[in-house]
Amino acid sequence: MNSPPLVIFAVIEPKTRSDQDKLGHGLRKLMVEDPTSRLDSDPKTGNTIIRAISELQLESIIERLKRELKVDVTVSRPQIAYKETVTRMAEGEGRCVQQITGRGRYALVRIRVSPGNAGTGYIFESQVGADVIPKKFIKSIDEGIAQAVLGGVLAGYPVDDVRVKLFDGSFHEVDSSEMAFQIAGTTAFQDAATRAAPVLLEPIMAAELVVPDEYLGNVIGDLNSRRGRIEGMELRGTMQIIKSSVPLSEMLGYGRDLSRRTEGRATHAMQFDRYEPRPGGPPNNDGDLAPVIVPRTPTPKGRESGVALPEPDNE
Repeated sequence: MNSPPLVIFAVIEPKTRSDQDKLGHGLRKLMVEDPTSRLDSDPKTGNTIIRAISELQLESIIERLKRELKVDVTVSRPQIAYKETVTRMAEGEGRCVQQITGRGRYALVRIRVSPGNAGTGYIFESQVGADVIPKKFIKSIDEGIAQAVLGGVLAGYPVDDVRVKLFDGSFHEVDSSEMAFQIAGTTAFQDAATRAAPVLLEPIMAAELVVPDEYLGNVIGDLNSRRGRIEGMELRGTMQIIKSSVPLSEMLGYGRDLSRRTEGRATHAMQFDRYEPRPGGPPNNDGDLAPVIVPRTPTPKGRESGVALPEPDNE
């Protein structure tokens, strides 16, 4: 069974140098105990990022670090793990042409992007022969496109469920190189994806609420204001069971708000259901953390986190 997607994240930093080693040890311990969460390092800033399947899980990890493991940390406001995708087929071109002293750089890549089936991620296919682009450069094109996929074209979020076909291009016997084709692959994808009607996808949660009947109208009105869709209700004694679909971005801190609205008498549970296009495009990032954006062009290795992170899973 596949684990639920990691739909929420936050940046965590030790407050002092002495907390830095304790944070690394504590995070390794918590990741072993709860493998559904994950740690990353932002390649641009070196910040340590905790990714989780829910706001509750994220809060639990941070609370355990502070109370059980005595690590003093600063944590950013939770952020939503949006995705991007394309909604129609489009073609794009990428060039890397540089005239420099001695050997130059040359690569020309033409690709076609189209929506993929749900759950297929990124799929690359080459339709060119070795006379158009030598086989040794095809992998570099794939790598360049894969790098661009991670950075998206709308707001820096990864592009999901997209098919890419390499259908044309050209090379130079002397000036072509793996790096030149990697750069051309990156720019070709950005060109094509921008033309392919990209949309931002947001995580939608399946929420079940147990609410006293006298608070029903208040709670439903609030769910509607959060872009929620009521999918069913059932009366059990004096309690109403409400089933709904609500964007995760609208439900941050919801437990506290629900308790206030119902004098602590209502409960709720949420789990990830699906990704859907977000109306209105990218959100305004007016919080204390901008999207974690992977560099869109091949660059030297970025800053490393000062915290010793666990080894990544080989998925």
